[in-house]
Amino acid sequence: MMVLRPFGDVSLSPLMESVEELVKSDGWHRRLGKGARRLGGMLLDLAYPPVCLKCEVPTATPDALCPNCFAALRPITAPLCPRLGLPFEVAIGPDAVSAEALADPPPFGRARAALVYDEVARTIVSRLKYGDRPELARFCARLMAGAGHELWEGAPLLVPVPLHPARQRERRYNQSGELALALGRLIGLAVDPDLVRRTRQTRQQVGLSGDGRERNVAGAFAVHPDILLRAKGRRVVLVDDVYTTGATTKAVTRTLLKAGIEAVDVVTFARVVIGADLPI
Repeated sequence: MMVLRPFGDVSLSPLMESVEELVKSDGWHRRLGKGARRLGGMLLDLAYPPVCLKCEVPTATPDALCPNCFAALRPITAPLCPRLGLPFEVAIGPDAVSAEALADPPPFGRARAALVYDEVARTIVSRLKYGDRPELARFCARLMAGAGHELWEGAPLLVPVPLHPARQRERRYNQSGELALALGRLIGLAVDPDLVRRTRQTRQQVGLSGDGRERNVAGAFAVHPDILLRAKGRRVVLVDDVYTTGATTKAVTRTLLKAGIEAVDVVTFARVVIGADLPI
């Protein structure tokens, strides 16, 4: 059980001195605001020390994993399928695509994911999605920025996979929207959360077969009436939390292409890899 010390046991003089230095150095109103935010952050860390996103042991910084949990992550790196982003065990040539991509070519150009969907990734996604923890998107976005580095050329438009309004009210936010906003801030790309909307409240995809997932989301999306004006000819990168069978991102992609978007790519925090030890 964590025991919190009262503020009376903590010396605040170093904190106040740092604020005073900021105020004196330059632009007092700007510096005062920065100093106040820094002081607030320091006080918050004293009251609620940052903990690991998975196991909740104390960490040096917020929105981070402890060394043990970080070491348990399974990043997806080259060699991988250039279409679906599936990792290959060995390099089989720059133009080689996976059997899945050959059997069922996706409507999008490329999909990239930061991690294999394992127990650590599942815990982070679950807390982001269902645990009212939108701040976890900052950690996810840092990994997604590197995993999707090929997708950022040409300044594409980031578009989150939408939730139905009723489900978004229930959860309070769209986890894909939080990921897109955090990613956009990190790499300097525009985000349009209203370019696509979900017109039909579908059932949860968990537990459905691949065909069942496709039927579940078929016809469930529509685009903004001014889509071409809003997109301004840019390529779209769809942002989501987990790529499982790709049914949802494929349905959104087809809707965008039908509306006149020329190219769509996909980036997710994690993806299911058949044959891996999966927690679903």
